[in-house]
Amino acid sequence: MQDFNHLLTTKPHDIRMVFVSDLHLSADTAMLNQAFLALLQDLMAIPNLQALYILGDWLDSWVGDDDYLSLSDAQKSEHWLTFILNQLKKLSHKTAIYIMHGNRDFMIRQGLCDVLGGTLIKEPYFLTLSNASRLRLEHGDRMCTDDKAYQRYRKIIQNPIVSWLILKQPLAKRRQLAQNIKQKSQNDKSQKTAVIMDVNDNATHNALATCDILIHGHTHRPAVHDIDGKKRVVLGDWRLDNHQVTAVIGAVLNDGEMGLWEFRHPI
Repeated sequence: MQDFNHLLTTKPHDIRMVFVSDLHLSADTAMLNQAFLALLQDLMAIPNLQALYILGDWLDSWVGDDDYLSLSDAQKSEHWLTFILNQLKKLSHKTAIYIMHGNRDFMIRQGLCDVLGGTLIKEPYFLTLSNASRLRLEHGDRMCTDDKAYQRYRKIIQNPIVSWLILKQPLAKRRQLAQNIKQKSQNDKSQKTAVIMDVNDNATHNALATCDILIHGHTHRPAVHDIDGKKRVVLGDWRLDNHQVTAVIGAVLNDGEMGLWEFRHPI
C-alpha cells in the first residue's frame, strides 16, 4: 500500500481529489477524531485540491441535524463535532466537500452540510476525470445483496416516509433507536459469514456497466480489483492500530490516476 504522507511530500501539486469513508466518528472516538482533523490539516496544504468526498459512515450514528443544530452556542463550543465542522469549514473555502450517506448516518441532511460548507450527494454519484474516466461513487451497502435480511431492513428504514416519521420523534426516542440499531448491527455481524457481508458479483458488474471506476466503502476490505478492464476501488475504515490511527483512502492525481494510499496518524 502506498504511503499518503509520501505522496504529500513528493507530489502535493498533483493531488486533485481525495476520497474517504467509514470513519465512524463519535464522542467516544477521540483518537479517530484527532486523526481526521490531522488529515484535514494536510488537505489544507494541498495547493490544487479540487474536492474531498466522504462516502458514508462519516459519523458512527446520526439521529437528525437538530441533535446538533438545536444546541446553544455554549453547548456547541464544547461539543466534539464542532472542532471537526470548523476545520471542514476552513477547507471548504479552498475546495469542494461532498458528503454521502452511509448505513449509520443516513439521517444527515443539507442543514448540517451547510454548517461545514459542504454538499450532500446521493448515491450513485458520477463524475468524469481529466483522462475521461467515468467514476461511480457509492457507500457500498446497496451492493451487498446476498444479505437479504439487511436489504429488507435498509429498504424500510431509509424509505423517505419512514425517515420523515422518525425525524418527527423526540430526540430522546431517536437516540435510543440509534443505539438499538447499532447493537442489532453488531449482533448481526457476529452471526453472518464474511461472504454474505461483502458485495455481490452481479451487483458489482451492474454498477461497473455504468462506469470505468467504481469507488465505495462499507465492507472495510480495502483493495483495488481489476474486473474486465475496469476497477473496483474499495476504501478502508478508520481504526486504532498499534498506537496509531490507520485508514486506506483514495486519491486522484493530475493525470487521472486513481489509487489507494495508507494514511497514518500517530497517537
